[in-house]
Amino acid sequence: MAHHVGKDRFAQLVERALAELPPQFARHLEEVPVEIKTRPSRKLLRSLGMEDDELLLGLYHGRALTQRSVEYSAGRPGEGSPLDVIYIFQEDIELVSDSEADLLREVRTTVLHEIGHHFGLNEDDLHELGYG
Repeated sequence: MAHHVGKDRFAQLVERALAELPPQFARHLEEVPVEIKTRPSRKLLRSLGMEDDELLLGLYHGRALTQRSVEYSAGRPGEGSPLDVIYIFQEDIELVSDSEADLLREVRTTVLHEIGHHFGLNEDDLHELGYG
């Protein structure tokens, strides 16, 4: 059974997960916004090769730190570099959560999962670390 909360409460949970990051990781995320979206769009799901009814808890959009060169310049107009952003999808996370404690755990895991992609970890790496 899904555990639903208001937008403000969900934002607090995301902020809590971010506040718990060790400083050595947090400083690398100062330029990476975390945006909370209600749900992923059908267009986004299709672009990822997913079905309309599949759940997507979060998404990192950008170029991982491990794939950047000295010439990389995030988001400068005309240079073709995508802006880094982490999307967290509230409704899909709520759907896999049965309680407030479960919701907090899922938010934290999702935030850490997407941050892992920013640092260059792939799905296997994240699964091995418990954030799969």
